[in-house]
Amino acid sequence: MSEIPILFNQRIEDLRRIGAKGGRAYARNCRARRQAQPVAPVPLPTIPPAVETTAQAIVTLDCRFPWLKGAERRGGSRQQNG
Repeated sequence: MSEIPILFNQRIEDLRRIGAKGGRAYARNCRARRQAQPVAPVPLPTIPPAVETTAQAIVTLDCRFPWLKGAERRGGSRQQNG
């Protein structure tokens, strides 16, 4: 409680000087904080992965499983009886 009357007994010029000191200290701390942060590396451009089309997937499946060749055209040969 004894520290509060100190500001009331100051002249306007003194209060401005005190405020300016605080402002300079704040700016100095902000600059120091910014310089202390690590610089983010520049991201390299990413190459999008090759997208397989439906036709390419069908050809791949037909090569790996020849007994299923043409299954996409036949539809479901077995029907579930409900």
